[in-house]
Amino acid sequence: MRVLQGIKPQDILILLKLFLWKDREWRHVDLAAELGLSQTEISFGLQRCRQARLLDFSKKKVWNSALLEFLLHGLKYVYPAQPGPVCRGIPTSHSAPPLSSRIVSNDNDQYVWPSGDGTVRGQAIEPLYESVPEAASRDPELHQLLALIDALRVGRARERNLARKELEERLA
Repeated sequence: MRVLQGIKPQDILILLKLFLWKDREWRHVDLAAELGLSQTEISFGLQRCRQARLLDFSKKKVWNSALLEFLLHGLKYVYPAQPGPVCRGIPTSHSAPPLSSRIVSNDNDQYVWPSGDGTVRGQAIEPLYESVPEAASRDPELHQLLALIDALRVGRARERNLARKELEERLA
């Protein structure tokens, strides 16, 4: 009997990209290029997601309700985040759209993924996976989903509430 492996952080990245692609035709090489992952990581990630019942048997369709349940109720326990030192980076959580337009914060209350390409100074939030800043810079919709997830991981009650509502609308 084969032992199930747990979901890894890069698997969340894969699931979010597939959710955004919906019915688009894609190959492993397409996902790898978009997400900054190897084709091997893609292959193993898809298998883990299918075993965790987050993808259908064909490994092409995301089970939105299962993904939403995991993001809302499990992610912050499996992949918690704590604000780190101030650095230059790419905005995330309440500092990035869509929450940045709904939450007023000052320059001392920004969260960023550390990146030499970043334009904002803020407290460092370790991204779910090392390629997150690169993948987010290629796809604004993916950036928004990842920022919402970070609001769940590190945000205060109001930010988590707004992120939850936004994710429910998008994944419904």
